[in-house]
Amino acid sequence: MNTRHLNTVWVVLLLATLATFAIGEAGDTLGITGPVAMLLLLAISIVKGRLVVLDFMGLRGVKFFWRSLLVGWLLLVSALIAVAYWIALK
Repeated sequence: MNTRHLNTVWVVLLLATLATFAIGEAGDTLGITGPVAMLLLLAISIVKGRLVVLDFMGLRGVKFFWRSLLVGWLLLVSALIAVAYWIALK
């Protein structure tokens, strides 16, 4: 794995973490609240999880089965979180 690529991914992860912090702390003043904030935070966490699985766990170059297994697990957990949130809104 290329060190430059890993550094770039690390910076993206750092910026995504700062974005989630900003949404959590200043979401009201930015006008990002409720379901929009939840969907945005969930989307950012899916992107972060995918980057960690593929790049830092080194699964980008392995067989499709292993990549799809871990990314699928990430998507399943994210979908369950979204469903739980929508049920709680009712």
